[in-house]
Amino acid sequence: MSIDFLSRRSFVAGTTAGAAALTLGLPRRLLAAPPGPLVLEARPGTAQLLTTEEPATAIWGYQGGAPGPLIRARQGDEVAVTLTNRLEVPTTIHWHGIRIENAMDGVAHLTQAPVQPGERFDYRFTVPDAGTFWYHPHVHGSGPQVDRGLSGLLIVDEATPPDVDHDVVLQFDDWRIGQDGQIDTASIGNLHDAAHAGRLGNVLTVNGKDFETVAAKAGDRVRLRVVSSCNARILQLGFGDLDPWIVALDGQPVAPHRLGAGPLILGPAQRVDLIADVVGEPGGRFPIAEVSGEPFEATAIVLDAGEGSAPRADPPPALSANPVSVPSAKPERTVDLVMSGGAMAFLQEARFEGEVLDGRTLATEHGLVWALNGVAGMPEKPLFSARIGEPVAVRMVNDTLFPHSMHVHGHHFVIYDDAGAPLPGLRDTVTVDPRAETTIGLIADNPGKWMIHCHMLEHQAAGMETWFEVLI
Repeated sequence: MSIDFLSRRSFVAGTTAGAAALTLGLPRRLLAAPPGPLVLEARPGTAQLLTTEEPATAIWGYQGGAPGPLIRARQGDEVAVTLTNRLEVPTTIHWHGIRIENAMDGVAHLTQAPVQPGERFDYRFTVPDAGTFWYHPHVHGSGPQVDRGLSGLLIVDEATPPDVDHDVVLQFDDWRIGQDGQIDTASIGNLHDAAHAGRLGNVLTVNGKDFETVAAKAGDRVRLRVVSSCNARILQLGFGDLDPWIVALDGQPVAPHRLGAGPLILGPAQRVDLIADVVGEPGGRFPIAEVSGEPFEATAIVLDAGEGSAPRADPPPALSANPVSVPSAKPERTVDLVMSGGAMAFLQEARFEGEVLDGRTLATEHGLVWALNGVAGMPEKPLFSARIGEPVAVRMVNDTLFPHSMHVHGHHFVIYDDAGAPLPGLRDTVTVDPRAETTIGLIADNPGKWMIHCHMLEHQAAGMETWFEVLI
């Protein structure tokens, strides 16, 4: 078996091994209504990550599958989920992008105790925002758990969803697979990966499959919920002739606008909602390719051979705004968050558990090669404390040679341009380029202790994590 991320797939029309038609018209709810919670079991299982001619891969998954069950709710619903831990290690569930009650955020040792093997934990929370979100473990060093397959999607429907013919989820993930078709577990925790770009896989899946085919008819309007659950890879997705509109970023609506000719760039943990009109002849095909290196097809929309309909003349309307408070202007209070360390920019020293240590000791004895504001790992004191409703800007300075996708828990934020004007849209995760800086602004309106960390998960485990608190 020869597995290579860039070349293992050389797709041509009609010759896609292991292709499977995506179920369209997803059920309104896969979530048990209270008082009967959905039980998510984190346990070992298998998944057909490669073609059907190749072996199934041993994974960790919710219900033993990858991805985990799609959870679907309406805006304003209460979500009730019980996590049962059938693994041999502690775990939690973090509900990524949901502006959630702090006790339900799922961060081990910050918002809850880790769920030990054989134990259970009840998550109960209201979903205030409609949009595309996801869930995954959040214990220290959770990268190995996500890398083995523990993740799933949480879709919150609008009170009045947009008028589309199909609502499709496309969860992209990359896996590091050995020649035996199994996850390369020997390389998990590799300090070389942690000090460089993070753990990059060599096999890309969509919805846990080697290839995914989306079935539609000519003239259909399709909503594509594109999600990256990659540990570290920054995806670049090309949509060819599809010409979609972007309608939401990280679950939050934006004014509909065309993606344009360039690729859709998606950092780890980011989501983008697209709406596309499938304008073509019956039997036609619209490939979606990963183009960061040698392009290859990752998924495709395939049109039914039967008669379709005329394409719609009107562009998609804007999605209804979510009740998110954002600063009306760049906040006067600005907090610096400076990233340092990593390969080729060696961490000379940093504070760890109250003691300043040299870089060699941090790396060899503690597995730490990154720091935020000179602190490696979670600091005892918060990055900042804010009163409820206070606007705060965070200036993220990347003084390293690698990009970092920085995720803020419990809040969404605006991103400012160089002139201090807010860019369109709200995010919960932003990728800061090497030797660059990005300033974000948020309203600290969700009480509790909240993490900020790099979502290149090996970077987080190797030092890039901090927290802030919102006081009532």
